[in-house]
Amino acid sequence: MWFSVYGSGLFFFFGILYFWFLCFPPASLFAGDDKGILFHIPAIISTVNPAPVLYGEVHGGLYHLGPVDFAETIWHNACAPSGGYRSEIVENTGLGGEYLAGVSYVFSEGGGVCDRCILIKTAKGNKIIARVVTYGATKGPGDIDVSPSVFTTLNEDEYPRTMTWQFAKCPMVGFIQYEFQTGANIWWSSLWVRNARVPIDKVEVKSNKRIKYFELQRGTDGTFTDGGGFGAGPFTLRVTAIDGQVVEDSFVSFPTGQLVKSKGQFK
Repeated sequence: MWFSVYGSGLFFFFGILYFWFLCFPPASLFAGDDKGILFHIPAIISTVNPAPVLYGEVHGGLYHLGPVDFAETIWHNACAPSGGYRSEIVENTGLGGEYLAGVSYVFSEGGGVCDRCILIKTAKGNKIIARVVTYGATKGPGDIDVSPSVFTTLNEDEYPRTMTWQFAKCPMVGFIQYEFQTGANIWWSSLWVRNARVPIDKVEVKSNKRIKYFELQRGTDGTFTDGGGFGAGPFTLRVTAIDGQVVEDSFVSFPTGQLVKSKGQFK
């Protein structure tokens, strides 16, 4: 008797609920790009995803259509080499698309801002995670420039386009990658550490020349450099995140100009 009464009632209730969601889908699940549902895009934060891990203070200002893009149609991306981001890392850097941002030089941290992720929230309630690939002069210190994909997701023709942003843990889009500079060698060793989920605190090397771990100098373009070189032979890189996580990778010799995938990633 209980099953026949309550069971049929529950069936009727969930049937109505299913019909309602078909006819009136929640805006948070379907608002965004012109191709439909958002949860196929790793960068986008919706009400169905867990809250991202955030770092530091919240900054406020306006968002603008830079545009910031991999093609560098107007400006060079400060965190890339002269030829721009190499094609092999574009998908991961763009968080599965081209979800990019540029911040004021005030937040450049001497290149430390490069390849970090930020959570952007508009006054309209739209939000997205984007990768910082450049920095420079902005109208206001808290203003940001964004890529067309980010702009389309956030914008509802509001004016002014007010928003807040904060550094955030990046979505999981593969392992860390090491991009060794084309002009680097065993006497002057330099590289980028790409696709780290958590902001990087420091990068160190240990080699036949550097018997103990030696901290590399961070450049304004996001590179990590040993001006005296790693020396000949094998070496190990140790990457430490701001939360203390560590990833280590060993190399047989210095791979000038190569892109090498790490065996690890920050959690």
